Amino acid sequence: MSRMKFGAFLAPHHPIGEHPTLQFQRDIDLVAQLDRLGYDEFWCGEHHSTGWETIASPEMFLAAAAQRSHTIKLGTGVISLPYHHPFNVAQRIVQLDHMSRGRAIFGSGPGALASDAYTLCIDPLVQRDRQDEALGVIKRLLAGEGRFSYECEWFKLKDARLQLLPLQEKLPMVTASTISPSGMTLAGKYGTGVISIASTAAEGLAALATQWSFAEEAARKHGNTVDRKDWRVLLSWHIAETREQARKEAGAGLMRWNNEYICETLKRLGSKPFTSPDQAVDETAFSPGAAAVIGTPDDLVAAIRKLIPLTGGFGTLVGFVHDWANPENTTRSWDMVARYVIPEVNRMLDDYRESRMHVVNNPEPFQQRDKAVMNKILQHDSAAAALAKMANTGRLAMPGVAAGLSNKAG
Repeated sequence: MSRMKFGAFLAPHHPIGEHPTLQFQRDIDLVAQLDRLGYDEFWCGEHHSTGWETIASPEMFLAAAAQRSHTIKLGTGVISLPYHHPFNVAQRIVQLDHMSRGRAIFGSGPGALASDAYTLCIDPLVQRDRQDEALGVIKRLLAGEGRFSYECEWFKLKDARLQLLPLQEKLPMVTASTISPSGMTLAGKYGTGVISIASTAAEGLAALATQWSFAEEAARKHGNTVDRKDWRVLLSWHIAETREQARKEAGAGLMRWNNEYICETLKRLGSKPFTSPDQAVDETAFSPGAAAVIGTPDDLVAAIRKLIPLTGGFGTLVGFVHDWANPENTTRSWDMVARYVIPEVNRMLDDYRESRMHVVNNPEPFQQRDKAVMNKILQHDSAAAALAKMANTGRLAMPGVAAGLSNKAG
């Protein structure tokens, strides 16, 4: 595999209590920070209920974020296709690509929140089929195919063709994958990338070992290819200088996130409330099969290196954005990952270390330097006398020079 890329995924998961306008601004500030730090991608989702997930239009959010950033790719993570007419989705993603100067990634899914689909009177049993149908149409539109008509039980098109195509010659497309094989199967069917969202949970992490085979199987069936470099895997983390500090910063927020949102609001199967922040950290980050890292940069590096053989290899590691810690500590966590984890994982420091050890193991140039210095000192009587005095008082920290002075005196 080539260099691993790094990104961030903002669902968002924000506890209720902060001024909504300032919260949107803080999320945009995070995009700007990650852009400065050299992260490769930023993703945000679409949700319409629960109070904790507040971005209703990822395209609108990312268009604003594009004005505060320069190089980071901006992905819709994801647009829930059954909620929209496919023609409108295609037009919005094209506009985002132009407004971001060719940095858009089109990510799609069937819709994550049951409460959203319920409000829109969409049967959960048809959501994945509708994503499939819409994705096929959107791909044709983005490719600039000639005018075509299409009719199904939930949308119609007549002589459809986009009047503006993406700025990118081939706009990247990604499907969301959870534990079921549907996301991977769609990726193989349409030859897109994948973002594995459920890997933030232990059961999703365990499923990664077999997930990619579903994409490869579907790709063969439909005459496509899929590439692991286009596979994005999510991982949750909070990083600090020590494990104790990371635990202290993240514990209470993690407990609230689990108890109030995962258990009480989403009613996720198998979830249980924590009784203390320490229990929250222990079970989330230090139990068998843990799907999060709460600790030091070295802990995260070790977790990533374990994840690579577990999956068979992937292209981008995406950190899950959360409010377990306060904004200041969260900002520092992302900063530490950029400064210490990314270069270590991508072996950007190996040549530095090799260079240092080469010098350590080959001291001849420094010995020659000392000899040259000694020769010049010995040629100057006043300098030699001054250094001899320093040597006699024990203030000279250059043994080679001291020895040379002794030889001259002798």
